[in-house]
Amino acid sequence: MLYYLFTYLRDTFHLAGAGVFNYITFRVAMAIMLSLVISMVMGKRLIAFLQYKLIGETVRDLGLAGEAQKKGTPTMGGLIIIAAILIPTLLFARVLNVYIVLMLVSTVWLGCVGFLDDYIKVFKKNKEGLAGRFKIMGQVGLGIIVGVTMYYNNHVVISREITGGHKGAFNAAEKLEPGGSSRKDENGKVHEYVNIRTATTTIPFVKSHELRYEKIAEIFGVKYVDITTPILYILFVIFIIVAVSNGANITDGVDGLATGVSAIIGVCLGIFAYVSGNYFFAGYLNIMDIPNLGELSIFIGAFIGACVGFLWYNAYPAQVFMGDTGSLALGGIIASLAIIVRKELLIPIICGIFLVENVSVMLQVWYFKRTKKKYGEGRRIFLMSPLHHHYQKLGYHESKIVTRFWIVGIILAIMSIVTLKMQ
Repeated sequence: MLYYLFTYLRDTFHLAGAGVFNYITFRVAMAIMLSLVISMVMGKRLIAFLQYKLIGETVRDLGLAGEAQKKGTPTMGGLIIIAAILIPTLLFARVLNVYIVLMLVSTVWLGCVGFLDDYIKVFKKNKEGLAGRFKIMGQVGLGIIVGVTMYYNNHVVISREITGGHKGAFNAAEKLEPGGSSRKDENGKVHEYVNIRTATTTIPFVKSHELRYEKIAEIFGVKYVDITTPILYILFVIFIIVAVSNGANITDGVDGLATGVSAIIGVCLGIFAYVSGNYFFAGYLNIMDIPNLGELSIFIGAFIGACVGFLWYNAYPAQVFMGDTGSLALGGIIASLAIIVRKELLIPIICGIFLVENVSVMLQVWYFKRTKKKYGEGRRIFLMSPLHHHYQKLGYHESKIVTRFWIVGIILAIMSIVTLKMQ
């Protein structure tokens, strides 16, 4: 909103200094700082309110060290994260940008699903919370919204150079949209670019690093590609959102783990959004040039600031838990961001911590059922799943587990960023 206000003041009254809002880097910095202030100031007041209302976590007896101390710790702190994301984004971003709208919807959508789950647990005294099928329905609903928008919206385009001097050098599945640009290279040669609407993603570590979803359908011998490709794409988006949001939810099991990992992933995705949204960096790195994507950096800046600010209270020993209100929202945000920056195939690396936590639960359940059927007694791969509980059972302190998971998360983020040049 402030962007539009200061643009009006600059153009109408020639207000000195108003032009600074044209710079994405300035607005990103402001979004980070404001989200930090909101999360830290609001966090203190919300914790006091939750304690006053006796809105505390009910801790299951899992035989883990430090469980008793966590009982009664305020939950539903994810409201802090959501507010610290939404307010700076609404103030500093161009809110009419399709990617900003999509991320605001993603944040509120899964935030509401998580809030319902926490509300049922806390106020209805039902430890099971929202039924699993309703959580899945919420995640699937968001997947449909994101998938349909990314596939059909006319403003979701990539910029591609005109080759051969004409606009006909594109695949039939790629739709030419209004807009485009002329750019000079370092030798002064003018290059013409057009905007193309296409379902395309990035393949990491591959020289021909772009892959159209139409090609995937053709590889599998699917008939009626024009009809089946959008279905394939939307189903894939749904799978990603369900998997990542559940992974974030499972990871939120020890103080500061999910929050810190999410902040690291946010930095990584923020770099991808900024370079892909800047035609100079996109050309230099030979990566996909996505017009108007740079605006997403403001949202990601607020996301990082919100996570770091919340970590002030969520680090061991936690003064507040984010609950499903926060964890489902964080997972949905990360999944949607990865899809928007067209790095969904990098998710196993970027979100490696979430993946390992998810897989550890799946393996534990599968192996227990298999051995019970075979031997009449269920056996376990891990002492307890998810994986962070396994290390707790081994006697590692929460802080050590969280710090080491953060380190692994940083390594995975660096590996992901390196793919910008490894192709």
